Amino acid sequence: MYAQFRYLPAGDSALVVELGNEIDPVINQTIRGLVLTLQQQTIPGIREYVPTYRSLMILYDPAVLWFDDLIEQVKKVESRLEAVSLPEPKILEVPVAYGGEFGPDLDFVAEHTHLSVEKVIALHTGRDYLVYMLGFTPGFCYLGGLSEQLETPRLATPRTKIPAGSVGIAGKQTGVYPIDSPGGWQLIGRTPLCLFDPQRDPAVLITAGDYVRFVQIDEPTYHQLAEQVQRGELTIQTVSSHLITG
Repeated sequence: MYAQFRYLPAGDSALVVELGNEIDPVINQTIRGLVLTLQQQTIPGIREYVPTYRSLMILYDPAVLWFDDLIEQVKKVESRLEAVSLPEPKILEVPVAYGGEFGPDLDFVAEHTHLSVEKVIALHTGRDYLVYMLGFTPGFCYLGGLSEQLETPRLATPRTKIPAGSVGIAGKQTGVYPIDSPGGWQLIGRTPLCLFDPQRDPAVLITAGDYVRFVQIDEPTYHQLAEQVQRGELTIQTVSSHLITG
């Protein structure tokens, strides 16, 4: 983490507060503390806070709030961040059917990593993943903590359409596609959960600071849960247990 935050303009209505130059849970936790504290200030002219891996983008109305004044507001908060207490993180359980039509790249991941399919699944479900940020598409969560043994490069040619709920691996990351979209990650499974629904409140089920725990299910269970999701009878479940770090 930088000794002092860096303040960078992003156009005429956004400020980027950069805390470091690496992906680190401590940096990310500090960003979430910064967001929480700024939200409690209710600063006039703020439109949105966009936390990322190692920085925070603040969108503001330049007709109401000047750039330099916004920096001063953030600096006041910066000096007392160590005293900020974040809420206890939620551990969210995501059921996944691995392989077959749900995970067409599972065999490739196993071959690339010199592991059996069963070992790939065991490693993927064997730890909890910190949600560093949301991006790319609504509700797409970037997860940290993937086992180094599972690191696999992206597809050479991205797919034009990936089904919603698909679980993928790309490099050192794993994640879930919340909507049908293009993408180049290696698909190893799919969840029946609907992670993004603009008609639902909240529209997004997973937020930055949460932890995701993948749980293997078989194909019949997948279809059973999918029917419950369609009827509005099933949403994401919060787990009451300690974090699994692998």
